Amino acid sequence: MTIIRSLPRWGAHKERRADRAAAPASRLGWLDALRGIAALAVAAHHFEIFRLIPKGDVIAAHFDLGFYGVIAFFIVSGYIIPASLERRGDVRAFWIGRVFRIYPALIVTVLFAEFVLPLSYQVVSYDGVPYHKLWLAANGLLLSDMLGVVNALGISWTLAYEMLFYFFVSSLFTVGWHRRSTPIAVAAGAIALVLGVWIPSYSLNHTLTETNNLVAATVVVVVMGVLCMLSGNAPLARVGGLLLGGLGLLLVFTNGRDPAYESFTILATMFAGTVIYRAQHGQIERIEAWLSVGFVVVAGAMVGWMYNRDAMARATSTFTWPAWTNAYLAAWASFGLFFLLRNRRLPRVLTWLGAVSFSVYLLHWPVKKFLLWRLGWDSNHYYVKLAAMPFAERWSWVAGYVAVLLVVCWVVYRLVEMPFQNLGRKLTKAVNRRWPPQSLEPAAPGAPSAAVPVPRQDSELVGAGSSGGAERSG
Repeated sequence: MTIIRSLPRWGAHKERRADRAAAPASRLGWLDALRGIAALAVAAHHFEIFRLIPKGDVIAAHFDLGFYGVIAFFIVSGYIIPASLERRGDVRAFWIGRVFRIYPALIVTVLFAEFVLPLSYQVVSYDGVPYHKLWLAANGLLLSDMLGVVNALGISWTLAYEMLFYFFVSSLFTVGWHRRSTPIAVAAGAIALVLGVWIPSYSLNHTLTETNNLVAATVVVVVMGVLCMLSGNAPLARVGGLLLGGLGLLLVFTNGRDPAYESFTILATMFAGTVIYRAQHGQIERIEAWLSVGFVVVAGAMVGWMYNRDAMARATSTFTWPAWTNAYLAAWASFGLFFLLRNRRLPRVLTWLGAVSFSVYLLHWPVKKFLLWRLGWDSNHYYVKLAAMPFAERWSWVAGYVAVLLVVCWVVYRLVEMPFQNLGRKLTKAVNRRWPPQSLEPAAPGAPSAAVPVPRQDSELVGAGSSGGAERSG
């Protein structure tokens, strides 16, 4: 009887322990769910899903599914990436974590595409210079879109904005300005709104020699800046921050491939995500956050209406202003919805999908081409064949593609992403034990320096999909 009476208490105790154990992971489950949906949106966009449904061309003209996924990804990045750095309070740990988070899966994807896919189904772009040092250097820095060099993967253009954001976030942190997210978000939104078509693209390199020189100089600056960050020495880290932040500003103001209204809208969106995080944790007043985020959202919607037309729309590949504006607003609405659901336990399948979302982003295009190759279907007009099929058969093929993609992504996540992330954490601990990093006090007098602790979450967003109706290749 004693044992029987103790069973409910034991069960309740076990349940409380399970809840405590699950709490840290579930705290950011809403972010995983959102980026999982965003990843599928990008994959569906590149699968030409709108071509398979009635009136799909009309829908595509009014809503860009890829751009929706991109913006949702960038909002999540803006929300969590600065929090990740401030939780660590260590730019060295931040950069080691970023390198081990991005590069292993990216390298595996490029190798898979290069050595498995035949030439007629290839997704790796060389622009006539295969394995050239220029191509390797620009893509190795993840800055090819800012250096006038073709992207290795058409979808990897968004990684340039992720890298720029890392430059700016770590630079601001080293000089103690990391809490100034509000004016930065508003300024970027204002620049997109006012100077959207006036800031030049590719003004630093018009010839191959100029491109070579620009890439070589960028390699030197980035390597020096990151080494300073990795040194653990506070003054050197600030030098590294100035190098990376200055380089980022130079490139985005003078040499972006995309129109300035798109580049600065993306940056404003990311910093607006940071503003939401700061307001949530009491670092800024909520009225300040509401006004600044509201301005960024309105500016992002308006630049689509003002600028994303005709030739400029073709430059962004979001071919109409309604497609841009509606997708942009929908991404913010999705983030707001999931933010409201942040304290609820979401379906495990959504959080799992978020965990593999980076692999989905990288691999959805190569996996599609691989399946088309093995089936012997035309790689450019396969959707015509699918659209002619009966409803059940057509969507069975679509479901099969999604199933194969998710299995492949799960394998890459388990065998590549997770082991290398663990290796990065071990390396960080070993380096910090051997060479303890110095504390980075804010340079500005009176600026707060304490980091706000957040749950450990090393799977922050690092990529997005394509923003337009066609894959970007350079």
